[in-house]
Amino acid sequence: MKRRRWIAGACAHCALLATAGVRAQAEWAPPPRFARPDVGSDEGGLWAMMDRDETRLRRSPFRMRDEGLQDYLQALACKLGGEHCPDIRVYPVRTPFFNASMAPNGMMVVWSGLLLRVDNEAQLCAVMAHEVGHFLQRHTLARLRDAKQRSAFGSFFLAFGVVGAMATMATLAGTFGFSRDQEREADSIGLLLLERAGYDPREAARVWDNLLAEVNANPAVEKNAPNPMLATHPAAAERARVLADLAAGRGGRLGRTEYLRQIAPLRFSLLDDELKRGRHPESLALLDRMLTLQPGHPELLYFRGETRRLRAAAGDADAALADLKSAAAAGGEPPAVHRALGYLYRSLEQPEASRLAFQTYLDKDPAAPDAGLIRHYVNEGKPAS
Repeated sequence: MKRRRWIAGACAHCALLATAGVRAQAEWAPPPRFARPDVGSDEGGLWAMMDRDETRLRRSPFRMRDEGLQDYLQALACKLGGEHCPDIRVYPVRTPFFNASMAPNGMMVVWSGLLLRVDNEAQLCAVMAHEVGHFLQRHTLARLRDAKQRSAFGSFFLAFGVVGAMATMATLAGTFGFSRDQEREADSIGLLLLERAGYDPREAARVWDNLLAEVNANPAVEKNAPNPMLATHPAAAERARVLADLAAGRGGRLGRTEYLRQIAPLRFSLLDDELKRGRHPESLALLDRMLTLQPGHPELLYFRGETRRLRAAAGDADAALADLKSAAAAGGEPPAVHRALGYLYRSLEQPEASRLAFQTYLDKDPAAPDAGLIRHYVNEGKPAS
């Protein structure tokens, strides 16, 4: 009975949050563009440090220097930011985790793991609009002042300027993160910006539903354990539910074709980074979802097969073989499909099939960086001439 009461109370709480969010959206208007604060003020000092970190970020090897992607993300940020467009600068960085952040000086950082996990423009813009909401409401400045009042000022500033912009933002989010009320306010404003830009605001909830499905797919992770990357955010399940309530009855464009076209040249490298994370159950949940949207895509079949091959759990060899053979049969497959088949046949003690797969890999990519090793495998066991 107590449990039922608790659930009913939680649902009522979510309904109140949704109602408050709708009211806040109706009353909210974006502020005028911000003037640069005096360098002697607490806000001016924070801006100055972020300017230095932004300079380091521009030179960072983690920054993705694809001009097409840069221009695309910048255009989306301008669409969301409206009058504030000239003050927002977007930097995609190659880090295979789900995150985005925004500094008070207008620097927005978008992680490649986020780019991999969104299905369309609307979902990407939902996350970016949330960060713009933080920026417009000056939430980072509020957290700075709160840290100062709690005598954590020195630690707050230590987070900046020591480890560079990318790690700085992660440290800021994890240690001096926004309050849950600030997160919900940014969600509410983000939905409004998303809708004003013409996108379907219902996609914002789907971002969190998808992320939650990934986290829950990993049996090694406790279901109720806090996720360090999301520690300062409302719980993903609650967040998805509230966002869905706020967006109920609305609609708009998804921009799926445009997004897939933009990300296509980069997706193999992003998936390769995801594979190297070694979180196989989470990666499989992601790939299963991607394959429901693009059934039979050889690139996705390759990565799902390779993930299963590397995990090597019960039944994985057969499932990996099926995926890799399907990828090869589809045509237009990455050469790495045949290398993976070579390794898989080798583990199954099928030397002739392994050699044939390895040779096909070399034929398709003779300049592969591991070509010398693969030639060794091709010639292994052959009688000397």
